Formats: sequence, structure tokens, C-alpha cells
Amino acid sequence: MKALLILAFGGPRSLEEVEFLLTCLFKGQKPSPEQLERVKERYRLIGGSSPLSEITLKQAKALENNLNSKGYPFKSYVGMRYSHPLIEETMSEILRDGIREVIAIPMAPFRSRASTGVYIEEVNRIHKDLGEVLEISFVKGWHLYPLFLDAVREKVQEGLMEFSSEKRKKVHLIFTAHSLPKLILENDPYANDMEASVRGVLEGMEPHPWRIAFQSRGSGPEEWAGPDVESVLIKLSQEKVKEVLIIPIGFISDHIEILYDIDIAFRKKAESLGIVLKRTRSLNTSERFIEALAAIVEEHIHNLFPSPLMGEGGGEGESPPAKGGEIIKVNYF
Repeated sequence: MKALLILAFGGPRSLEEVEFLLTCLFKGQKPSPEQLERVKERYRLIGGSSPLSEITLKQAKALENNLNSKGYPFKSYVGMRYSHPLIEETMSEILRDGIREVIAIPMAPFRSRASTGVYIEEVNRIHKDLGEVLEISFVKGWHLYPLFLDAVREKVQEGLMEFSSEKRKKVHLIFTAHSLPKLILENDPYANDMEASVRGVLEGMEPHPWRIAFQSRGSGPEEWAGPDVESVLIKLSQEKVKEVLIIPIGFISDHIEILYDIDIAFRKKAESLGIVLKRTRSLNTSERFIEALAAIVEEHIHNLFPSPLMGEGGGEGESPPAKGGEIIKVNYF
């Protein structure tokens, strides 16, 4: 039996957990009362909690079932950076279950030392504290994996169908991802991964005008990647664009950056500009997305264990692996 460790950002399951999330995010420093109330209010507006943790658990179980059905002996686990179960708690659970081989997958398609890199650093730090008793490999950089692009493309097509047939061809697409400080993006693959992924999704689709924008920038004096969504909406309004579909390609699950930033803040801004704004549904546990994750894991296994596959089960993945995904191996016996 091997462990499949799904790594995600996390989110509060109630308003009472918001302070814990922010304290983790601020590296142990508690938020000010003003900060805490501001963030709580956003969670109140989306129902009083984040669905991210529950969605991630469902993704992990669906992925486990998919791989098990093909003969791959996996048990899935979820580790969160900023909410329970924390990565440290989950890795301890893996040890208690007597499993020593782990494949870890950050739930972020684009590579960056501020996203996938931080997950890897955290796992390695915890692994060192545990005595380096696990055999761990990481999957990252699956932004060009064909089935992932198919899953996003499917959501774009569904989103376009929400517009009337006469307006559909005029819809302007805005692909978004979380903004990062420009200093971090120097010599970082994040922006290039995003653009490559967007172009991959657009291949095979009917042509639509499109742009890339960044959202959900953090606070602080540093300069952040742009353009931001609000400035793009203003520009489109000046160009007399009336219909917009946002595709949050950098996010794979519903959470506050989707349910508040897009569904509430950006939609309100669009309405003030006379724009009808819709967004694609998140990938969440869609069948095509789970198939994409399973194929990504299968390719990873094929590269680690060319033959025979893992010495047990055998799996069905006999076809040559598709391009996409990068393997990082650490701490092997």
C-alpha cells in the first residue's frame, strides 16, 4: 500500500476557524481585530465557511477510487497548509498507518516557488522532523497535461452555453490566476505556465477574444503581477464589451477567491460598468478532472517504476505517458 498525499491551501469550516487560518498564514502572528472581522465578513457572505476542505477530501477519495479500480494500491490523505488537517498531522497519520511510500500532489497546476515550491519545502521540513523515515516523490507542473486541458475546456464550453446564441460569439474570455509579487515572479515559471495552459485550452475551440488577468493580490507595499481583473474589466468597458466569461484557470476548487472575489466583488464591478459577467464552474470533483489527476499519477508511477508497475496490482496504464507533469524525487532509501 502506498499513500497518495493531496496538498491544498485549506479553508475554515466555520467562522470560528478563520482566526486559526489567518494565524497560520501570518506565521504565528495573530491578526488584528480589524483584519479578522474583514475576513470573517467575506466568509459570512459566502455562507460562513469555505467548501475547500470538503471538496479536497472528496477529490482525494475519488482519485483513490479511480486508481484502485485500475489496480494501483493507494490510500489517499489530505494535508492542508492553513487549516486542519495540517500537513504535519497528515504525515504523522501516514506513519501511524504503517505506510512508508508517498506520492504527494500539490493541488496547483502552475509551478512556482511561492505555491508548489512552498508545499514541497513544508513536506521536506516535516519529513526531516519525523526522522526522514518516508519515501516521498512529488508531482508538480501538470499545467499542460492533455486531460487537464480537456477538463478546463469542458468548463469553458459549458460556461459559454449560459449566454444566448446571438451573444455567445461576442463573449470575451478572461483567464485568471492568483497574483504573486513581481519580485517572486522573476526567474519563476508561474506566469509562463499560466499562459501556456491558457493557449493549450484555446486550441481546438472556436476563436474568442481573450485576456489573462491576475486576482486576489495580497496586502503589502510590494508590486504585484498584473493586470488585475478590475483594470481589465474597465478596459473592456471602454471597448464596449458587454459579455465576459471568467475562467479561473489557476484554481481547481471552489473557495473564497472564487465565491467572494469573482462571484461577488468582480460581478459587482462588472455590473457597475454595464457588463454581464459569468464564470466557469470550478473543476472540483468533475469526472474529467479526476480522470486527469489519475492519468497524471499513472505517468508519474511509470517514470518512477518503468516495469513491473510497483510490484503489485499492475494497473492498466500500458499506453505511453502523455507529456505533462514534472517529477521531483527526495529522500529515497
